[in-house]
Amino acid sequence: MKVRILVRLKPGVLDPQGRAVHHALDELGFADIEDVRVGRMIELEVADGTTDETLAKMCEQLLANMVIEDYVIERAGEQG
Repeated sequence: MKVRILVRLKPGVLDPQGRAVHHALDELGFADIEDVRVGRMIELEVADGTTDETLAKMCEQLLANMVIEDYVIERAGEQG
């Protein structure tokens, strides 16, 4: 089964990459952008019986830095 893990910086954490993208979009003439936050998406192919608890452990132990990042788990067919 396909699983997507969306990892984003927590609100209030400085996002220099997001700022750089915001600045670049502004320079390209896209002045309507109010804010940009950059994250990452990790796609996993896991066994059908993989539990939400197991996926959460993967995120908390390796895939996300829990001090500054949040994560969302999306299973195939779900949107979050």
